[in-house]
Amino acid sequence: MRLPRYLIPVFIFIIFAFLIVFSNVFSHKQRPLDTSQSGEYNQNNKTAIFHGKEFIVPDEIVSDQNLAIVLGKNTDKKRIEIDLSEQKLRAYEGDSKIFSFKVSTGKWGRTPTGEFRIWTKMKYSLMAGGSQALGTYYYLPNVPYVMYFANGEIPASQGFGIHGTYWHDNFGHPMSHGCINMKTEEAEQLFHWANPVLSKGAHSVLASDDNSGTRVIIYGEAPNE
Repeated sequence: MRLPRYLIPVFIFIIFAFLIVFSNVFSHKQRPLDTSQSGEYNQNNKTAIFHGKEFIVPDEIVSDQNLAIVLGKNTDKKRIEIDLSEQKLRAYEGDSKIFSFKVSTGKWGRTPTGEFRIWTKMKYSLMAGGSQALGTYYYLPNVPYVMYFANGEIPASQGFGIHGTYWHDNFGHPMSHGCINMKTEEAEQLFHWANPVLSKGAHSVLASDDNSGTRVIIYGEAPNE
């Protein structure tokens, strides 16, 4: 049976609308990262949303350790390892373990595996994504102590990072859309230890040849919870 000609435009419109709705409903990806962010705290954006719940964003962190290391020192011995199966982050300097923290990795979006480099650090960053139709939408201003990582396969624009968390405390279990969630006070320690070095008084820094980012190694498989 052939479709009448006058119904063809209607049929095409219905298919097009269905594809738009379908893509929105099943999209869990974080929005592309706005790389123009300054890393400063936004006083005018104090309401966060995570999966239908509203949160008041904590006040700006004023007790900043600012534990900058000396530029020119060999810092490539530093590495951050994240075991998805254990939901653990460990930081090493050579053979010495410096930190060991519980984290929350991807549940509504996969955390990528492989070896990466931190390409920028921001004291605060805006993150948003998920799906309103599925109840997984999130809008999180002023996420603290963010270290974004990338490699040749996972571009910086995808916005994967390690950061502090104010909207849940269920660490040790998958809870994110792909990022590495940490307790804020522990993310602060890691932020100041890892490279690139953030200058005193600065809110963000980009890695460079003279100020390279710490390696991030992610492996394992997150539990299906």
